[in-house]
Amino acid sequence: MIIDIIRSNFKIIFFGFVFTFFSSVGQSFFIGLFNSNIREELNISHGEFGILYGIATLCSSLTLIWLGKKIDDLKLVNYSLLVVIFLTFAALFFSFINGIIFLTIGIFFLRLSGQGLMAHTASTAVARYFDQSRGKALSYIWVGMSLGEFLLPVAIVYSLTFIYWRNLWQGLAVITLLLLPIFTYLTIKDINIFSREKENRSNDNINSIKSWTRKEIIRDLKFYSVLPAMLASSFIITGIVINQTFIIESKDWGKFAIAKSFMIYSILTVITLFLSGFLVDKFTSRKIFPLLNVPLLLSVIILAIFDHPYSAFIFMGFMGISNGLTNVLISSFWAEIYGVNYLGSIKALTGSLMVFSTALATAVFGILIDLGYSIENIAFLCAIYTVISIFIVIIFQNSYKPTFIKNKS
Repeated sequence: MIIDIIRSNFKIIFFGFVFTFFSSVGQSFFIGLFNSNIREELNISHGEFGILYGIATLCSSLTLIWLGKKIDDLKLVNYSLLVVIFLTFAALFFSFINGIIFLTIGIFFLRLSGQGLMAHTASTAVARYFDQSRGKALSYIWVGMSLGEFLLPVAIVYSLTFIYWRNLWQGLAVITLLLLPIFTYLTIKDINIFSREKENRSNDNINSIKSWTRKEIIRDLKFYSVLPAMLASSFIITGIVINQTFIIESKDWGKFAIAKSFMIYSILTVITLFLSGFLVDKFTSRKIFPLLNVPLLLSVIILAIFDHPYSAFIFMGFMGISNGLTNVLISSFWAEIYGVNYLGSIKALTGSLMVFSTALATAVFGILIDLGYSIENIAFLCAIYTVISIFIVIIFQNSYKPTFIKNKS
């Protein structure tokens, strides 16, 4: 069954996989690897870097609301090529930053093109294309980002020992420009908003679910009940990975501790992706949504309590489980209850909110660190927030249902 799904819809799945992998370039875990080099060269503190990062990410989240919506208006291949060109430019621009203003602009470009538009393009295209196998398909494409999280931290940390960090960014720009445009054209040139998975020729189920517009969902109470849980993972994980050097120093772990633990993080993310994809297709994402942030809660509790170097692998492992659940459940959840016709517009809004949460995280974590808060104190505060988000979802769980309309015969 799984092999048949991949074989019959290989191009769109492969497209999503590659795009989520390259979205790593704009993710906090990747940019955070250059934290020390940038702060040392520009002579800025943890807090200053966090504030600048937060401002840039906030601006990217607001811009994503508008740019992300365009995926509903343009042909997918044209939209995707524009995103690839933007990512190439962003990586090249970042290699030339020489002050706090250009640093802020550079982070803005990376966050918008990488974390924002690359991931948005992949998840929207696949969530819209698939119906019966949406959960499995989403789990396959998010393996791309997990592969990036598995390979890139150690590779970059090692490369920085003998390659100047600016040269690394220039190399990334060249690789992106050489590989992605041709790949994009070959995989999705014939895909449009009305394309559907080949194993499901009937549109009866799709037509029976009302497709909500963005204006309609912002007036829907259940949308706001989901937000605290949806944003918890992006907020907490970003705050931790962007300040990974601070955590290493505070815990007195080795230089490669978190970089190595990212391997466990990515392995458990992949396992969770496949498991959650199966569960979503069997039970629907709205039924298992209350479990979303339980692994995240365990992760921050471990970070708050334990100091042993091996605890890095355990807390990052639970964080990987949470990441896997979030990637599949969130993308599928919106399609299940709000339909697919305006999914690009809806995901542009929710994606921008998630990016905003990462902006807030970098600023909040950076300020707390500069104020003298320990990583244990910060982890405890994160645990409180996570518990609250779980309780809100439990309270509203029965309202997470799609609106059905009569099919036209």
